[in-house]
Amino acid sequence: MLTYAFAAVDHGSMRQAARALRVQESSVSRNVVKLEQQLDIQLFERDVRGVRLTKTGRAWIEIVRAHYDGLLDAFAERVRDNKDAKTLRIGLCCVTGGEFLKRLIERFGKLYPDVRLTIEDVPSGQRLSAIRRRRFDLVFTHHIGTAKFCSSEVFWQERLFVLLPSCHSLVERPVLRWSDLADMPLLVPYGLEGPPSDLCLLERIAAGGGPAIHTCRANQATVIFQVQLGQGITLAEASYARTIAIDSARWKPLSGKNSVRT
Repeated sequence: MLTYAFAAVDHGSMRQAARALRVQESSVSRNVVKLEQQLDIQLFERDVRGVRLTKTGRAWIEIVRAHYDGLLDAFAERVRDNKDAKTLRIGLCCVTGGEFLKRLIERFGKLYPDVRLTIEDVPSGQRLSAIRRRRFDLVFTHHIGTAKFCSSEVFWQERLFVLLPSCHSLVERPVLRWSDLADMPLLVPYGLEGPPSDLCLLERIAAGGGPAIHTCRANQATVIFQVQLGQGITLAEASYARTIAIDSARWKPLSGKNSVRT
């Protein structure tokens, strides 16, 4: 029950918490209600926009979460001693391309040659807990807004590019807008850890007259292959699109609202 409550806090929504945990929304809601009944307090205020902690709920969560995360660390044997002080543990979540990130890490290595860097992937549903539990010292991911109990900062932005089959009628246009892609199948990789962190944004774009979202249980390479077969289009950041040439497909820059990813 605690896991469901913490996920609801992190995502501000029962629905988004369920997506992150890969369970039904009803399971999250039912477990949160059961926890509230056992505690005899109201943890969340609920409305059509999502959920937010009550004053009592915030005080309870802050105390319990610290103990909960501490227990998880002990069980996972992740408590490290001082000999690890010169290791910086970095997690990457849904980061593709990222030329800025490459330059940033290279510069850090030159400034602090004695610090060892470890870099690992982290599923989107685990990125915040991984920071709180000290599995990573920092995580680079797409913008997630205000992250409760963690500090976050926007480091860079990149323009989005769309990948079209080479025979597509729009490939000769220098720049495209979302409206040009109206109703086209937009193929979005949907990994084992769940949907991408920006799926809600893409769904809003689709609802506003943009392409139709088609989530695919596949990795980026498989989705690109589907584009080559003419089964739809897909997106990537500028740093990826400008360095990865695809046979039988063309990258085109997007312009207008929601065409830059943070």
